[in-house]
Amino acid sequence: MSKRTRRNHAPAFKAKVALAAVKGEKTLAELAQHFDVHPNQITTWKARLVDGAAEVFGSEPKAGLAAPAIDVKTLHAKIGELTLTNDFCPARSARPAF
Repeated sequence: MSKRTRRNHAPAFKAKVALAAVKGEKTLAELAQHFDVHPNQITTWKARLVDGAAEVFGSEPKAGLAAPAIDVKTLHAKIGELTLTNDFCPARSARPAF
């Protein structure tokens, strides 16, 4: 008896299967046989689709997509401070090794 190798499904395939499950035209067993996936996997994809549907139609922007505000003056000041510190530190290669 040979083991089946682990499969990675594309997001488009998952969406297609989940939408078919949401439609309800076929049973989970029929869908599992048609798409050659386990019924539990179809249930999981369907739940993720239903849970994520509100985000598609939401009016508020996602917090993760907004770029953080960057204070360029602060960054330039930090670069100048580090450059100054490096200029005053003697180079290790200049000292003789004992």
